[in-house]
Amino acid sequence: MADGSWRRLLPLAAEEARILVPASVALLLSSGVSLATPTGMGTMLDFLGSPDGAEQLRGAIWIAVPAIVVMAAASFARAYFFTLAGERVVARLRQRLYASLIRQEVGFFDGERTGELVSRLGNDTAVLQNSVTVNVSMALRFALQALGSVAILFYMNWRLSMVMVAVVPLLAVGIAVFAKAVRRLAKQVQDALAQAAAVAEETLGNVRTVRAFAREGAESERYAARVEESFRLGRRLAVAYGALQGGGGLVAFLAVAGMLYYGGTMVLAHELSVGGLTSFILQTVFLAFALGGLSSVYGDFQRAIGASQRVFELLDRVPGVTNDAGSVLAVPVGKMVLEGVKFAYPTRAEVPVLDGLDLELEPGRVLALVGQSGGGKSTVASLLLRFYDPQEGRVTFDGVDVRELNTAWLRQQIGIVSQEPVLFATTIEENIRYGRPDATRAEVEAAATAANAHTFVCNFPEGYQTVVGERGVRLSGGQKQRIAIARALLKDPRVLVLDEATSALDAESEHLVQEALDRLMRGRTTLVIAHRLSTVKTADRVVVLGAGRVVEAGSHDELVARNGAYRRLVEHQFAG
Repeated sequence: MADGSWRRLLPLAAEEARILVPASVALLLSSGVSLATPTGMGTMLDFLGSPDGAEQLRGAIWIAVPAIVVMAAASFARAYFFTLAGERVVARLRQRLYASLIRQEVGFFDGERTGELVSRLGNDTAVLQNSVTVNVSMALRFALQALGSVAILFYMNWRLSMVMVAVVPLLAVGIAVFAKAVRRLAKQVQDALAQAAAVAEETLGNVRTVRAFAREGAESERYAARVEESFRLGRRLAVAYGALQGGGGLVAFLAVAGMLYYGGTMVLAHELSVGGLTSFILQTVFLAFALGGLSSVYGDFQRAIGASQRVFELLDRVPGVTNDAGSVLAVPVGKMVLEGVKFAYPTRAEVPVLDGLDLELEPGRVLALVGQSGGGKSTVASLLLRFYDPQEGRVTFDGVDVRELNTAWLRQQIGIVSQEPVLFATTIEENIRYGRPDATRAEVEAAATAANAHTFVCNFPEGYQTVVGERGVRLSGGQKQRIAIARALLKDPRVLVLDEATSALDAESEHLVQEALDRLMRGRTTLVIAHRLSTVKTADRVVVLGAGRVVEAGSHDELVARNGAYRRLVEHQFAG
């Protein structure tokens, strides 16, 4: 996996070549000047013992100061361009990851926690940010500095250089051992952070439920436990990370001490000047710093590989239910049929929901589905929208298997109004326009008027620009329902699905919503899913579902007269 991750990480940086090229030029320039610094300082020390040392020292300063200015400017350019590239990379990566997630089938989200996915978008991509740009810059800088220092050291004194070379195998072994541990722990830390984020997203998103049951303390403890687990793993990562850097630094600077001792004996024997030894030691310090930096950067890369595994898994995942290349029908009629459909949800495949269901929705007619909870009514709606595909049988739209149709086009032909409509935390106008972004303001108001929403919207101080809050929390149930109906009206679908659309409303709100629904249903193929049987009396056909099969079918009056399952449902509800 590591090799695969390396192959995936580096191309992310390559996409920013336009920025990275000048950054690399600045890197070469700053590294070149820094490599010359130890030699220059040693030479200046030797000037102090020369008869014309003052003159030579002034000349050296005139060279050194501009070189230092150039190195500082180049270092600024290197840091700026590589950091900029990092911001671009992480922004693009987040965009691609979100685009991949939002296209996954609904069944994928049944098995994933939203907070964990949000953590992947935030935390994991942030770990990758520096690794593919700034750390690449540092790795190149340290590598050039190390190679250049080795070459200069051997040129200056090969015998002293051999002392340094002796420690290289120790450094290599240490880096190899600890890097594997760093990568494994880094992945575990990211997973723990994702779990903590999932708890926070779940509880904050349902804060009213938490407050209603007085569970604030318990939820705080649950979140704290997840954070503590990530801290525990992070502490182990810190130990491995510190050992990687500290051990490398220890070996490198022990080598410096050895060279200082050996070089000192050479100075005493007049085989080396003080300035020459100073230059050699400084160059060795630069080398030690470069090797320590390389080990640090390598550890960061291992962390990035650990974090990248799940990110790339999500990026590469192919949606299980989609057909972007499917066909579209020139003149959709809106007839939908379920033929021998057997279905179980992917997350509980052992529990069948539909068992050989046959169902037909005629164009322009209203079909009502009733039955006990768990009978498969809402599952039928999900299959019509192709949120899932059946394990057996097929669903057709105007005689064409929905798997052969363009999925986006199919969903444009179907409107849905559910018991708890989901509104986005934006304005009323934008929520109504969600199904048809190109609609004019006049069309939005016309849809709201038909949905009995225009009057209450205009009573708000900001009218259609009123922000509804997260999930429409600032609106009443009836108001949210009418906004959802206006959204469906504006979309103008051929098929309409009403899933318990009035079951949670008071009598006055239900009257206004039902009046709006009657307008919405005119001329459309309509599926009504309801527990409250009073809402299905006017349906052209009523189907009673039980255990995933059709138990009874007919008009309301016919089913009541049969004295069967439907009549028992009616009597039970009214008796209650």
